[in-house]
Amino acid sequence: MLSEPPVLESAAGPHTIINGKEVVNFASANYLGFVGHDKLLESCTSALEKYGVGSCGPRGFYGTIDVHLDCEARIANFLGTHDSILYSYGLSTLFSAIPCFCKKGDIIVVDEGVHWGIQNGLYLSRSTIVYFKHNDMDSLEKTLEKITALNKRAKKLRRYIVVESVYQNSGQIAPLDKIIKLKEKYRFRVLLDETNSFGVLGRTGRGLTEYCGVPIEKIDIVTAAMGHALATEGGFCTGSARVIDHQRLSSSGYVFSASLPPYLASAAITAIDILQQNPDLTSKLKENIAILWKGLSDIRGLSIASNPESPIVFLVLEKSTGSMKSDLQLLEDIADRALKQESIFVMASKRSTLDKCPLPVGIRLFVSSAHSEFDLLKACESLKRVAAAMLR
Repeated sequence: MLSEPPVLESAAGPHTIINGKEVVNFASANYLGFVGHDKLLESCTSALEKYGVGSCGPRGFYGTIDVHLDCEARIANFLGTHDSILYSYGLSTLFSAIPCFCKKGDIIVVDEGVHWGIQNGLYLSRSTIVYFKHNDMDSLEKTLEKITALNKRAKKLRRYIVVESVYQNSGQIAPLDKIIKLKEKYRFRVLLDETNSFGVLGRTGRGLTEYCGVPIEKIDIVTAAMGHALATEGGFCTGSARVIDHQRLSSSGYVFSASLPPYLASAAITAIDILQQNPDLTSKLKENIAILWKGLSDIRGLSIASNPESPIVFLVLEKSTGSMKSDLQLLEDIADRALKQESIFVMASKRSTLDKCPLPVGIRLFVSSAHSEFDLLKACESLKRVAAAMLR
C-alpha cells in the first residue's frame, strides 16, 4: 500500500518522461512502436470528430457502430478466420470468453504459468481445472491421458486446453505444433491467448500459428488484447462463425459492457494496415530482441528465462533468497536503481495477491521495434552495472 509506482509524464513510447527526466522505456509492451504513430493519431482524430468519444451503450442495444464491424472483419481477414468479436477491455476478453464456453462439470487443462486474466476466467467458469507443468509437453500428455482414463464420460464432456502463445510470466513460447498433436490425439479443444504474439511472431506478424506453421483452423478459440502490439485498447476473440455468434448472445463482457470507443477500433484497423504494409517492423523487432538477449546473456546474478525469440526478455535470480517476497523486493530495488541512476525504465513482475502463478518472479523487459541499437546496448550495460553492485 505504501508503494509509489513511477508516473509517466508523456506517451509510453520507446522513450518517456518520468519525474521530468527522459528515460529509455522497457516497461511498455509497445512491440511495433505504434504508440504516438502519426497515422494512428490521424485515425483517432477523424474517428473522434465523426463518432465522438463513445456510444455509452452495450453492443447488443445501441452500442454497435460501423467501425466496430469493420474492425472485426479486418481482424478476421488478417488472421484468416471466419469472424471476430470485439471486447471493450483486454482482460474482459478472457473473463468473458472462458466462462462463455466452459461451465460447471467441464474439464480445463491449463498451463500453470498463465497470467491472472486467464486464471480469473477459469475461476468464473466453475469448471474442473487441472494444471500441468509450465510449457512441459510430457506433463501435458500425462495429464490428458490421466483425465481420459479416469473419466469414462470424458467424451461427452467439453474438454479444453488453455495456453498462452508467449507467457507473460516467463517469456516462454508455447510449442503449438506439439499441443495440436496432443489435442487431436485426446480429442480436446484449444483456447489460445495471443496477446503477446499477435503482430509479433511469424513472418508477417500473424502470431503463433504462423510461427509454428499450424493452420489457424486447428485452434478452436483465439483471444488477444489489443493494448500491446496494436497500441490501442480492447480485445478480440476470433474463430469460426459459430464460436463468435455464441459469444454475441452469451458472453457477459460483450452483452453487458459499453462498447469499445470507436476511435480505438479505428486505431486498431490502422495499426493492422500499417503492419501489413511494413513487414520489416517484425524483422526489426526480431533484430532488437537478439541484440538485447545477447547483451544480457552474461549478466551477473541473473539469467534469462525467456525464449530467444520472445518479445518479453525475462530475467530471474540465479540464486533465490528462499522467499518469493524477498526475491521480488530485491528485483524491485534493482529496477528502482536502474531507473534513478541509469535512466532505464524496467519493471519487476509484481503480482496481485489473487495471482496463483507459481513461477519465479523476475524483471520483465518489453522489446520494441522502435528501440534504437543505442537504447538496447545502454540497457544491457546499465543493468549489468546495477546487478554487479547489488548481487555480489
